[in-house]
Amino acid sequence: MPNIVNANGKGVGLADKIKKEQVKNHLEKLDACKSPGPDEMHPRILKELIQEVSEPLVIIFGKSWETGEIPEDWKRANIVPIYKKGNKNNPGNYRPVSLTSVPGKIMERVITEIICKHLEGDKVIGNSQHGFVKNKTCQTNLIAFFDRITSLVDKGEAVDVVYLDFSKAFDTVGHDILIDKLGKYNLDGATIRWVHNWLDNHTQRVINGSQSCWKGITSGVPQGFVLGPALFNIFINDLDIGIESTLIKFADDTKLGGIATALEDRVIIQNDLDKLEKWSEVNRMKFNKDKCKVLHLGRKNQFYTYKMGRDCLGRSTAERDLGVIVDHKLNMSQQCDAVAKKANMILGCINRCVVSKSQEVILLLYSALVRPQLEYCVQFWAPHFKKDVEKLERVQRRATRMIKGLENMTYEGRLKELGLFSLKKRRLRGDMIAVFRYLKGCHKE
Repeated sequence: MPNIVNANGKGVGLADKIKKEQVKNHLEKLDACKSPGPDEMHPRILKELIQEVSEPLVIIFGKSWETGEIPEDWKRANIVPIYKKGNKNNPGNYRPVSLTSVPGKIMERVITEIICKHLEGDKVIGNSQHGFVKNKTCQTNLIAFFDRITSLVDKGEAVDVVYLDFSKAFDTVGHDILIDKLGKYNLDGATIRWVHNWLDNHTQRVINGSQSCWKGITSGVPQGFVLGPALFNIFINDLDIGIESTLIKFADDTKLGGIATALEDRVIIQNDLDKLEKWSEVNRMKFNKDKCKVLHLGRKNQFYTYKMGRDCLGRSTAERDLGVIVDHKLNMSQQCDAVAKKANMILGCINRCVVSKSQEVILLLYSALVRPQLEYCVQFWAPHFKKDVEKLERVQRRATRMIKGLENMTYEGRLKELGLFSLKKRRLRGDMIAVFRYLKGCHKE
């Protein structure tokens, strides 16, 4: 296979990029229970025939990348609408889940690995992005942002946090703008050409009992495709250029925060919002301004009214930030209430629907379905008030009491019998592990 020369003049050997072991590794990781795409090639078949199909797939993938030609089946998607909340007759209240070709997904993973290796090597993606980035999560996003914000509030400063909401962010990415940005970040020519052809002429149909006709996709990075998140991160990477306030992202979920004590401080935030509005116009993406809210923090806050374009932004006393409720007093009691309520609902469902109350069954269901609710991003919102600590602990008390044979034991006795720790102790252990990892990372640097 020939070599492709990238923007830096460096040769990129296509034959050296896609290896048989790499493809076999992706085939082994396939979930045999997942549904096939429009080509009806089931992942179970591919997984059971790894030895037979890996070599042909390497050849197909290599030729596709070399020529830029992409099978039509790889650019088709069956869309299954998943209800979220609200009026069921409103299409906007459904999340579209794409079922795509399994071999096409494997090729996407290969291309994604090539792109991510380049992005990591050249440190392209800025530190403000925490979505779909190695070693970063919702928790790192929340901690990094609010560590700065709470330190300012503790010093007596007024702080304003603006929660920004893009309208259909993934679906409105301009293909021409995205391809131009790929070139600016010095991706090799073969990869840019493949991505360009992959984005071109995508089609999809909705399957919900019956099938709709095929419709073309003229913009956006298709959701449900493996390559989509990496391309979106590249597209939105320059959002914070020139921004003076603290801006942080998790994919398209963006928040902006800064000191708002004096008028000149608030002017800085307003100027940053004007820059973001300008970016959205240049990149043909729109903010859903009705959902953009301002959270005013600090005792000296003047509750300044900010604008985006001609629209005034609404105020909020509490916002759900990546699944965690943050209120204007930075009090986590609302979050504790919501978490305990949801965990108890799930536990009640288990109690009603599961006949067996054996240790093996209840403990497995509790560990898989209930405890993750109690510990999601808990290093960020860990309760401090005794009433909140006890409220969460009561959920685990109830779960352990459900197990047959342990009903009459004390809570401490049940924990010892099951080999469990209290939730409070688990949070302390989690904090220590987090500190250790942070110090280890600092040592490496």
